[in-house]
Amino acid sequence: MEPEAPSPLLIQFSELLLRDLPPGPILDLAGGAGRNALWLAQKGARVVCCDRSREALSCAQKKAQTLGISMETWEVDLEVPGTNPLPEDGFSGVIVFRYLYRPLIPCIKKAIKPGGILIYETFTVEQRRFGKPRNPDHLLEPGELLGWFSHWIVIHYFEGILPDPPRAMAQLVSRKPHVALGPLPVSKDE
Repeated sequence: MEPEAPSPLLIQFSELLLRDLPPGPILDLAGGAGRNALWLAQKGARVVCCDRSREALSCAQKKAQTLGISMETWEVDLEVPGTNPLPEDGFSGVIVFRYLYRPLIPCIKKAIKPGGILIYETFTVEQRRFGKPRNPDHLLEPGELLGWFSHWIVIHYFEGILPDPPRAMAQLVSRKPHVALGPLPVSKDE
């Protein structure tokens, strides 16, 4: 049972998650059946895959056992209004792929330790041209993702159309600063 291939963005920037991080696990937020978490665990990272689907997490654990790797799973509903399910400074890195719940953004920022890494990729409003998702609650406005993390050290940012299959995405790779900073200049790939 081979796990589904990880995100190309994760592969491209995985070295940031595999070295020079503060101690602690990496959180795969809304990680489903664990395609990205499993890949990181195979590379030796300590990973927590969280999702609200018990079935998806059970599948992830079975795949981890088959691969002979250790990976923690955490069943949690991330969308309970007025709650912060993420421990403050609990993770050396957080990865988020194809998931957006705006009220969780401040929680994600607090959950990453200073010096930690965030890799975030999800759909933009332009995705409506290509299909689902279409719900505006699940689609980023132009510049929205970058704006949330403008005080962080931005390593990579892309907003546009990715091929095969065509999809409208925003990608952000950033490091949480050790001290509070004002907005930093950003190099934007388009």
